[in-house]
Amino acid sequence: MSKVVYEGWMVRYGRRKIGRSFIHMRYFVLENRLLAYYKRKPQDNQVPIKTMLIDGNCRVEDRGLKTHHGHMVYVLSVYNKKEKSHRITMAAFNIQEALMWKEKIESVIDQHQESQVANGNKYVSFEYKSGMDNGRTASSSDHESQFSAQEDEDDAHPDFLRRTTIGNGPPDSIFDWTREFDSELSNQNANNQAFSRKHWRLLQCQNGLRIFEELLEVDYLPRSCSRAMKAVGVVEATCEEIFGLVMSMDGTRFEWDCSFQYGSLVEEVDGHTAILYHRLQLDWFPVFVWPRDLCYVRYWRRNDDGSYVVLFRSREHENCGPQPGYVRAHVESGGFNISPMKSRNGKPRTQVQHLMQIDLKGWGAGYISSFQQHCLLQMLNSVAGLREWFAQTDERGAPPRIPVMVNMASSSVSSKKTQKINELSVPPAPSLDQTNAANRNSVLMDEYSDDDEEQMPEAEQEAYPTKSDNDVKRTALEEEPNQKIDLSCFSGNLRRDDRDNSRNCWTISNGNNFRVRSQHFCYNKTKIPAGKHLMDLVAVDWFKDTKRMDHVVRRQGCAAQIASQKGLFSLVFNVQVPGSTHYSMVFYFVTRELVPGSLLQRFVDGDDEFRNSRLKLIPSVPKGSWIVRQSVGSTPCLLGKAVDCNYIRGPKYLEVDIDIGSSTVANGVLGLVIGVITSLVVDMAFLVQANTTDELPERLIGAVRVSHIELSSAIVPKLDTDPL
Repeated sequence: MSKVVYEGWMVRYGRRKIGRSFIHMRYFVLENRLLAYYKRKPQDNQVPIKTMLIDGNCRVEDRGLKTHHGHMVYVLSVYNKKEKSHRITMAAFNIQEALMWKEKIESVIDQHQESQVANGNKYVSFEYKSGMDNGRTASSSDHESQFSAQEDEDDAHPDFLRRTTIGNGPPDSIFDWTREFDSELSNQNANNQAFSRKHWRLLQCQNGLRIFEELLEVDYLPRSCSRAMKAVGVVEATCEEIFGLVMSMDGTRFEWDCSFQYGSLVEEVDGHTAILYHRLQLDWFPVFVWPRDLCYVRYWRRNDDGSYVVLFRSREHENCGPQPGYVRAHVESGGFNISPMKSRNGKPRTQVQHLMQIDLKGWGAGYISSFQQHCLLQMLNSVAGLREWFAQTDERGAPPRIPVMVNMASSSVSSKKTQKINELSVPPAPSLDQTNAANRNSVLMDEYSDDDEEQMPEAEQEAYPTKSDNDVKRTALEEEPNQKIDLSCFSGNLRRDDRDNSRNCWTISNGNNFRVRSQHFCYNKTKIPAGKHLMDLVAVDWFKDTKRMDHVVRRQGCAAQIASQKGLFSLVFNVQVPGSTHYSMVFYFVTRELVPGSLLQRFVDGDDEFRNSRLKLIPSVPKGSWIVRQSVGSTPCLLGKAVDCNYIRGPKYLEVDIDIGSSTVANGVLGLVIGVITSLVVDMAFLVQANTTDELPERLIGAVRVSHIELSSAIVPKLDTDPL
């Protein structure tokens, strides 16, 4: 029976082969599992312009904000992972409308996946056949998007989805300090929490704001760089309204930001990232102190809870060199966290956090401490300006819209004094995007994160039905290995070193550093320390090549081949990092055998839809630059929904090729990390998500810690054509 899930007018957005974008108003209809659009509202038997059947392999990609002749639109792209050339790209002038479509389409995808499970298609096994496709089996991402069939007019650029993140990609590092409260609520990695409330102290209350100062001391920043400070206040407006103002760089900003003098767009990176030029209006003895300006990357995202994150970090750009008469300041990290609160008296309420850590440079910053703090407080007071702006205006009828910024002229980086300040300005021209995406993230995307609710006190847990103690013990032990495995015969080119201060190495991360779903999660959403791993991590390889490295188990003498010769089963995770040079970090987990009927066995022998809906990653950065630690965060992420995962099933192994480049957001977050990877200690835990009481509690497949990785230590692998 025909059922219309959702319908309405949307913008048909795309890019023609000649490179020009286009928009048309079209009527979109989501009926049962069929997405179609028409030139006008459909009548009886009207043939649609284009259709797409929505199934479990479909994905809705957020392409962020685009502009077309001054019109700002929020773009979504719907495609099938097994047939990427067939896609429908749609957009909305209103971000809420785009999010509604995204939610409706994803609900249809989830319903189809659930129906497949109910029909018994859950345990279809993909067995390896020697010689097929050069050693690869058909799967959800069997071909690189660069070499896929010609896509429709939306995507004349084949690298649009798979951009490189090294070189002209996203910024080298942006620190997502907004992960602070997310990490606390999920209580994730409690022992290694990189950022928590104990690291902040209330400095003062000013203009109705609470001003906090960070307590952590860092040795890698110059002495002139201030400690991080943040202002926290409540604004009576919706998140979308505040987000629209924060993103603006036009005359409206003068009405709420007293530190703003001028702003323009330097470069558009993607739908979530932009490079901006910004002049500051600081009132600390302006006769004696030169004015400051900034060139920084700005990134934004919208979280599943309706909050918005806007992050800043300084970077150099060839078209935004030092300007005569200005001192170039440096933003180490900063931005806004805009979170919804419960309404009061029918009025929307939003908490706004504004954080800045800045080095204003020049003699004033180095010798007069009050100069730095005074200017920083002036910038943080913009939160009070937002509050008063909304309290004194009724201009809320128009949908949120980000004003088009003026493109910055391509001024030389040369410091010749013959340059004039007016070279910065050109006549207004429409921009393509407005802001950034990464971490988003994050390291892998919040919109696909494991959205767990607030934990319930233990006293209330007893009121819910539980399994008997014997059942709990059986569940916990059913996948335990019977005997320990001799690890001495396994090796990878990245060495293992269990010492705390070691560099360019890996070690096994303690499972209790990660919190997973408990036995009673279905009833009370509680989580527990993960405990012992199901499989042993025996080796780690660190590869590089000029192309993406798929099916690395083909490498002669790798840990998976040795395990197979000893009758052991291997689960291999190949994390693929795109760029001008492609990198792969490969983790080899080994066990004696899979327990029949266990969740792990069902994952290994299941089909791609089941695997994509269950494979989960929990990341953490216990040591690293402030901005990167919080950008990565510690929120669990369903990898199969965030990025393309290619599953290769062999007789005694399953390899999972995790293509970070397939997601704009994950790709962006990776770009923030790769530039400072030598300074990072990163924890990663892999597990299969448990959704039912029979599958709970969750167990880690394994966890690893990689420390201060050197890009130069990666080797070029020799991959055989005929593996196991």
